[in-house]
Amino acid sequence: MTRFGYTLMTEQSGPKALVDYAVAAEGLGFDFAVSSDHVFPWLDAQGHAPYAWSVLGAVAHATERLELMTYVTCPTMRYHPVVVAQKAATMALLSDGRFTLGLGAGENLNEHVVGERWPAVDERHEMLVEAVEIITQLFTGEFLSYQGDHFRVDSARIWDVPGTPVEVGVAVSGRRAVENFAPIADHLIATEPKGNLVQQWDAVRNETALPASRKIGQFPISWDPDPDAAVQRAHEQFRWFGLGWPVNSNLPSTESFTRATSFVKPEDIQASIPCGPDLDAVVQKVAPYWEAGFTDIALVQIGDQRQQQFLDEAAGPLLEKLRAAAPKD
Repeated sequence: MTRFGYTLMTEQSGPKALVDYAVAAEGLGFDFAVSSDHVFPWLDAQGHAPYAWSVLGAVAHATERLELMTYVTCPTMRYHPVVVAQKAATMALLSDGRFTLGLGAGENLNEHVVGERWPAVDERHEMLVEAVEIITQLFTGEFLSYQGDHFRVDSARIWDVPGTPVEVGVAVSGRRAVENFAPIADHLIATEPKGNLVQQWDAVRNETALPASRKIGQFPISWDPDPDAAVQRAHEQFRWFGLGWPVNSNLPSTESFTRATSFVKPEDIQASIPCGPDLDAVVQKVAPYWEAGFTDIALVQIGDQRQQQFLDEAAGPLLEKLRAAAPKD
């Protein structure tokens, strides 16, 4: 059965509002909530970037059922893998096992703040492989010393660990990433509905007799009773979305994103993101994800301005429509 999630978009809302939205999402019946983990918003117009882990800790105590996940954390520059393992284990305990650790190779936008050079993509993936190895070994609660090409760990141990290790999802976008991470992660994360990516992931895991994975995607919408206002808000705050990951991961600042998206027109946004009150249009746009084999789909409601109204008026009916249209097994 396809599961539907709500995105805690830290780039567009403050910390207290995010906790309130998570509580509302649980009440509406969303299956899970994912949180971005940024130091910067993508564009200045979004205007926020609270610390995701503090927000998630608060959400864990304010909710009872909602599964939680980072979407995604980069465990290679701004955070050392040992620190990420400690945070994730603590989140799993605070949430009574409702937490999944979503990891990715990161974006220059958020990682440059520690003053290190931004590595090329192949090196970033090598770093992420080592990070996943370190994190998953630390989830055992045993001491770990590790010597890799990119990371060293000296007699580290996570003292407070859940009885069941935290499951790890990794963001992938191509065959090489699938080959690297399908054998060492639990779940696939992707932002495009690529059926071949899902098939490749499953094939690699089947070769090594690993259990079935969740395939977790994300899709933005701009719900608003006024279609013109919906388009304007999506253009103002989410026009970066269409640049693609090779571009998004390398731009270093909100100014860079502003300049890189100066050519994007409102009508370009309308072509890719459903804007306005039509919930059936949202279902039509989300369908390619379950058709590609995704098991979990997190929705992003663009902008803080209509977030509460979306939850109050549209999210419940939208969930009903999505569940009616999605596969049941």
